[in-house]
Amino acid sequence: MTREQKANVIQDLTATLSENSTIYLADISGLNAQDTSNLRRACFKANVKMSVVKNTLLSKAMEASEKDFGELPELLKGNTSIMLSEVANAPAKVIENFRKKSEKPVLKGAYIEEAIYVGDDQVQALSNIKSKEEMIGEIIGLLQSPAKNVVSALKSGGGKIAGILKTLSEREQ
Repeated sequence: MTREQKANVIQDLTATLSENSTIYLADISGLNAQDTSNLRRACFKANVKMSVVKNTLLSKAMEASEKDFGELPELLKGNTSIMLSEVANAPAKVIENFRKKSEKPVLKGAYIEEAIYVGDDQVQALSNIKSKEEMIGEIIGLLQSPAKNVVSALKSGGGKIAGILKTLSEREQ
C-alpha cells in the first residue's frame, strides 16, 4: 500500500469515526470462514456495520479525529474489527448472541456518546444500555402517567363535585 493510499484510508477512517457516536472494537481472530460469514450476517440484520481494519491506520485516524478516544488506541493490538451502529447496544447484543455458539468475538473496547468502555467484561453492561427510542418511549410514558391520573380523577370526581355543589346550592335556598 502506497503512502497516498494509506493517507486516503486514514482520511476515510477519520470521517467514519467523526460520523458515528457508537464505535466498538472487537477481536474476531480465530473464527473460520463460516463463522465469520454468520457474524457478518448477524451484524447486517442488526444494522451494524463491521469491517476489519489495520491497527496503525485506525490509531492514526483516532489521533486525527476530534473525539477523545481515551485508552482505546492502546487496545489496537492483534486482529481488530470495528463495529459501527446508530443504536448504542446493537453491537453488544450481536456479540452476546453470537457468543452463545462461539468464544469470539471478544470486545476490546467501545466508544459510545463520549463514554469509553474497556474490556470484554463490559459486554453485558453495554447490551443493557437503552436505545434512544426506548428512552423516549419511557419518558413519554412517565409524562403521560400523571396527566392520565388527573384526567381520570376529574372524570370520576366530576360527578361528586357536581353533587356537592348541587347539595350546597339547595341548602342555601
